[in-house]
Parts: sequence; structure tokens; C-alpha cells
Amino acid sequence: MIVRLSGRLLERQPPCLVVDVGGVGYEVEAPLSVFDRLPADGEPVTLLTHLVVREDAQTLYGFIAAGDRALFRQLLKVSGIGPRLALAILSGVSSEDFALMVESGDSQALTRLPGIGKKTAERLILEMRGRLPASAGASDGSASAPGDAGAEARAALTALGYSAAEALKMVRAVSQPELGPEALIRAALKKKMSG
Repeated sequence: MIVRLSGRLLERQPPCLVVDVGGVGYEVEAPLSVFDRLPADGEPVTLLTHLVVREDAQTLYGFIAAGDRALFRQLLKVSGIGPRLALAILSGVSSEDFALMVESGDSQALTRLPGIGKKTAERLILEMRGRLPASAGASDGSASAPGDAGAEARAALTALGYSAAEALKMVRAVSQPELGPEALIRAALKKKMSG
């Protein structure tokens, strides 16, 4: 299993990109959100990958964030969801927002994603509720990145027993750029208690 590629970015033609690793060019399919975060062609790049092997093809899927790869893998476990549809979902929504939709049972929001109808949305909620990683979207697999007050506040609220979706919703309700993690946590808890 190939789980990580580090090399030079050779070319990009969404949804595919090519990474040169020691003289070997790997074609990788990635969600559109990855393309916004790629360096310039010829620059070093590191991708977390998932390899799908079929009778007629071996396809690498690439992600910048560990949470996105974890969500991709969870989506593949849902009946009726293949790699292409999972990639389309990740191209249409962040892993945090997807977790929030699933945990809150918002099937209407899910049906706005490409390739998701009402029955598929209900199946996603039924099969994925409570199973999504708490660190969805984290680039290194941790619950927060240094300097990201919102992520630190969500991690603390999750540690206090709130679900990842509930913590995300609470922090978004009080989020302001100038607030640090402690202030966000206090504001989120205060709003939760008063509302």
C-alpha cells in the first residue's frame, strides 16, 4: 500500500496531478480542494495517499490533510459510495462541514453535494453518524494545528465530551478572528448554556 508521496509536482490537470518521486512519475487523483493548496509546478510536494486496486486499474488518491484521507476511507465503507463519488464529496465540502452535516442529520445539505440524492444522503447519515474522526481536516492527524484558535477550541470542547460536529457548530457560532482558543471556549460554553 502506498500511503505517502514526497517529490516534485510535475503537472496538474484536475482531478489528476503528477508527482515525480525519484524519477518515477505517479499520477494521483485528488479532490479540488487539494489543488488550491498545491505549490507551483516543479516545487516539492507531499501527499497522503490511498491506493485503490481493481481488476482493470490501480488508482492513487491524494490528500493534503489526514482528516480528508480518513473521511475518504470512511466514505468507501458506505454501500453505494465508490472512489469517484467520495472524491466528488470531498471536492464539494470540507471534512469538518461534512461531519457537521452527518452528525446533525442534515440530509438536505448533503443532497446539495454532487452525486448525492435523498436516499444516498440518508444512507450516509445512517452509516456514518458517530463514526467520523474527531480530527477531520487536520493536516497532521492531530486535532489542531499550532496557531489555529478555532481548531484548539474544537479539540478542547471534544475533550469535554461534545461531539466533533457539536464542537464545530459551537465554535462557529462565536468565532471572531481576534479571539484566542480560551476566549472561544468560554464564549462557546456561555452561548451553549444560555441558548
